Formats: sequence, structure tokens, C-alpha cells
Amino acid sequence: MAVLGGSKVSSKIGVINHLLSKADKVIIGGGMTYTFYAAKGIEVGNSLVEEDKIELAKELMEKAGDKLVLPIDNVVADKFANDAEFKTVEGDIPAGYMALDVGEKSIELFKQNLADAKTVVWNGPMGVFEMSNFAKGTLELGKFIGSLEDATTIVGGGDSVAAAKQLGIADKFSHVSTGGGSSLEYLEGKTLPAVAAVSDK
Repeated sequence: MAVLGGSKVSSKIGVINHLLSKADKVIIGGGMTYTFYAAKGIEVGNSLVEEDKIELAKELMEKAGDKLVLPIDNVVADKFANDAEFKTVEGDIPAGYMALDVGEKSIELFKQNLADAKTVVWNGPMGVFEMSNFAKGTLELGKFIGSLEDATTIVGGGDSVAAAKQLGIADKFSHVSTGGGSSLEYLEGKTLPAVAAVSDK
């Protein structure tokens, strides 16, 4: 199982593509969700969308079939701030609002998909975890992944590690990789020079 979050599809395209051939499910959260939403024709309001990646998102969804799991509800706010007015919506995101976290139903859906996982790789937060009102998706999912018994659980670099540390759940995982970019490259199937050197020995 792969759980991919963060803001941009563009930085995770290679990873999604590679993992679709390896993982049973690829769960998508965070800002890149809304490029997929746009590709599905769902209204995204003021949410983050990479317009030039919408066609690519369509192609990835066609390739993935039911392997790709997207949020079904979102916590939306009227501005990018912790004191914003916020609410949870399913389906279309209203005009004037932006999605800043996944909703309760999405968290439950993700947990159901992860319940029997033997290996979980998590890279990227589910929302704007730096703001307490929009940290729940990342915290709940991180706690759940960390609680999986008999599973190898790996957190891959950058924002995910920052989130795991800030939320106090970093010690729950089998492995925490501090290398954000390199862990992404590894997940893309690329050869890392240091790993290749060690393998040669």
C-alpha cells in the first residue's frame, strides 16, 4: 500500500506511475488530490490545481482503475489560514472555498483500505498539517498506519517526517527516511548511487 500526499502531482508522477505496477492500492491525499478532482470534472473552488497536469491525471486514473483511492470528502476553508471559516463537504468544493484537509469519511475509507496491509509506504501529508484545524487527516492516518501490527511501515522524507515528528507519532513506524527527494527517487524505481555502491560490495 502506498499513501501519497503533498501539494503537487508533478513531483509525484513518476512515483504514482511506478507504484501502480507494484502496490495493491495507491491512496492519494493532500493538495494534489484536486488536480485529480479537476480531471474527474469535480468542482474544486479555490483549491490548488496544476492545470497543465489535468490530462496526465486522467491518464493515470485510466491506468490505475480501482487501485487509485481518492478522498470522498474534504475540509474546506474560505482562506488559507488557521482562523478561516471551515466546513466539511462531499463532492464539489464550493466557489470561494479551498480544500485544506481530507474529511472524516475519507479517513475512514483510507483506514479500511489499509487495515490488512503488510507494507505501507507513506510520503506526503493529507492536508495543511502545520495549521491545527487542518492537521486531523494527517494525524489520524499517521496514527493508524503506525498502529498496524505485523506491517512494515515506512515514512518517506520531507513533509511526512516533519508531520510525524510534529504530531508525535514518528516512533510508531518501522522506518523513517529523512531523505525526501531520494526516497521519492527510490520509489520511482531509480537507482540511488549510494545503494548501488553498497550493492557492488
